[in-house]
Amino acid sequence: MVRVPPERFGEPLKETIEDILRRGYDYRGYTEGGYEGKLDKNLGVILAITKIIKIGEGKIVPGDGAVYHDVTFEALVFKPELHEVVEAEVVEVVNFGAFVRFGPLDGLIHVSQIMDDYIVYDKKREALIGKQTNRVLMPGDKVRARIVTISLNPDKKETKINLTMRQPGLGKLEWIEEEKKAMKEKAKEKVKAGGK
Repeated sequence: MVRVPPERFGEPLKETIEDILRRGYDYRGYTEGGYEGKLDKNLGVILAITKIIKIGEGKIVPGDGAVYHDVTFEALVFKPELHEVVEAEVVEVVNFGAFVRFGPLDGLIHVSQIMDDYIVYDKKREALIGKQTNRVLMPGDKVRARIVTISLNPDKKETKINLTMRQPGLGKLEWIEEEKKAMKEKAKEKVKAGGK
C-alpha cells in the first residue's frame, strides 16, 4: 500500500509511486521511509526498486487527503545464506577479530576463525599476525570466508553475521594464492620423483 499525498496529485502516478517506494515521503517532504536500503528479516537488504508491475485503483481514507494504492513491484535484494562463501574487505581489526564488509552488510571473523595459528593483535598496525606463519590481516585486505551464523534484524546495528576462514580455499586472497602455488610445486616435485 503506497500513500500518495495531495501535493503530488499533479505528477505522473507511476513515477510518483516509484519515487515514494524508493525514498519515502511524509508531510514535511522526503524521509528515510522508502524501501531502498532497508533490511527485512525475510527478504534481506532491499538494494533497489527495479520495476513497478501493477498499480491498483486509489482509495481515499476519511480524514486523510491522500490516495492509497495497492502496488505490486519488483526489487533487487541481497540476503546472505548460511554456509555461503563470500568475498569481503576487512574494514576494522580489533583484538578479538576482524570486521568485514560484503555487499551492504558487515560481519565478524573471530580470531579463532582466521587461521590455524596462534594470533597476536598489533594495536599500532591495527593488524592480526600469525605467530608461526607471520601472516598479517589488516584493514583493506580482501578475504574469502564462509558464513557460519546469521541473525538479521531490521536495525542493521543489531544484525549479527559470523564468518570463518579456517577451511580449505578460504582466507586472505594472497594466502589462497600462496597455497595454490605450494600445491603446484608439490605436484611437480612428486612428478619429478616418479609419482611416489
